[in-house]
Amino acid sequence: MRLHCVCSKGLRPILTMSFSDAWNSPIYRTYLTITVTALLLGGAILAYLTLIRHRPSLSLWATYRGWLMIAPLVLGTIALGRAAVIVFVTALGIAAFVEFARATTLLKNRLMSAVVVLAIVSVGVVAWVPDPRLEKPGWYGLFAVMPVWFTALLLVIPVLRNDPRGQLQAVALSLVGFTYFGWMFGHLAYLANSNNPYGYLLFLFFAVSVNDVAAFTFGKLFGSRKLCSRISPNKTWGGALGAFIVSMMMPWVLHFSFPQFDATALVLTGLIVGVGGQLGDLTISFIKRDLEIKDMGSLIPGHGGILDRIDSLIYTAPLFFHMVRWLYDI
Repeated sequence: MRLHCVCSKGLRPILTMSFSDAWNSPIYRTYLTITVTALLLGGAILAYLTLIRHRPSLSLWATYRGWLMIAPLVLGTIALGRAAVIVFVTALGIAAFVEFARATTLLKNRLMSAVVVLAIVSVGVVAWVPDPRLEKPGWYGLFAVMPVWFTALLLVIPVLRNDPRGQLQAVALSLVGFTYFGWMFGHLAYLANSNNPYGYLLFLFFAVSVNDVAAFTFGKLFGSRKLCSRISPNKTWGGALGAFIVSMMMPWVLHFSFPQFDATALVLTGLIVGVGGQLGDLTISFIKRDLEIKDMGSLIPGHGGILDRIDSLIYTAPLFFHMVRWLYDI
């Protein structure tokens, strides 16, 4: 199996996406340096506000501790290679679906929930196995049509059980669960098969995180007019505009992530992160508001559950994936 890694000198063939490849990749090392610097700087600022200005914020410290968990986990997983990334993304998709199924009571329907979990696992398997016709990592043809097969399977289950009572709601929630947390989010796993896995994956993880931080910061500084008051009361037009501007700048600042991108691709990438990231956040917010809950979980300090953390990636991953595939071939 032959993959490639794009570095500052061009397209460099490598045998695997492995630990040694990560350390030899200037892209990976640069993101590692940026992340460590950002965490140290963020900790120093919080320490200053707490010790010097006597303005402690337990919520900000909790969020910071959450980043101290998330950043090493993401960087470490990507360093371990393609298999680790696919397993990691699949596990996150399952965890997000379980949070969603518990909140919507779909989890009580064990058969439907089990089928969705198996379908999410199958997305990971299809991202892993080679295409039998092209001998390339990842079976894209099957990956692309999985929503069709899964929809048909879900609709057949009530027929086979000869029990229509309450099944329409279960089928609808299962479809949302698989499509959103399995297939759309699964595009992130498929990027591990790309010719530039470190650049694409690390940029997406980093960009959506910066987008979230920018929305929070600009919202605090300039937020007065609510964006969607009934869906996400803390979101403001000032925060959304600030996050959008920052997101449009990031592809240019982090151009080393994908040196083959021209101006059109950089603009599209900024739009995908700036608009798609915020839509992902707002989509999960409307689900939570409808269910009358604040967070989907409490696993990550200061961030909520898994779904609260990956919501932006659910939109940006497939949009970015298909943009790259259309313009440059994945």
